[in-house]
Amino acid sequence: MEITLRPWHLDDTSDLVALANNKNIAQFMADVFPHPYTIENGKTFIAFATSNPNSKIFAIIVNNKPVGSIGLHLQTDILKKNAEIGYWIGEAYWGKGIITKAVPQMVDYGFKHLDIVRIFARIFGTNKASQKVMEKCGFILEGKYEKTIFKNNQFLDELIYAIRK
Repeated sequence: MEITLRPWHLDDTSDLVALANNKNIAQFMADVFPHPYTIENGKTFIAFATSNPNSKIFAIIVNNKPVGSIGLHLQTDILKKNAEIGYWIGEAYWGKGIITKAVPQMVDYGFKHLDIVRIFARIFGTNKASQKVMEKCGFILEGKYEKTIFKNNQFLDELIYAIRK
């Protein structure tokens, strides 16, 4: 299965909403990722993904169709040589190795095209699948912060994984 990354297009909105409107995805995302996920949310996201100079966000493509999203978010000030990676994939595509192929592509893109030396991820302590993805992709667990994430009325641990150039 070939996995490629490309910029989001406005005509991807319907596919994006169909994938993203899922409570099982939203539970592991920052609150800025809404549930339910509407057409308006999709249009707003694509506008952000295609115009924000501090974020490089791509659609994950399988068989010429978006199946998820992945991005690097440049940090500022004293963290300016770092970028945070974030990703999600439609539930129908979970467990197929797609993210473990997309993450190295994004890391390679970041180190080749951005002025960064470290890419990190903030993973919920309850998200075992993303922890495995990070480890398979060569990220190292740098730290664990107890009960720093407040999501769905409960405190969760935050795990920081990183890879260096």
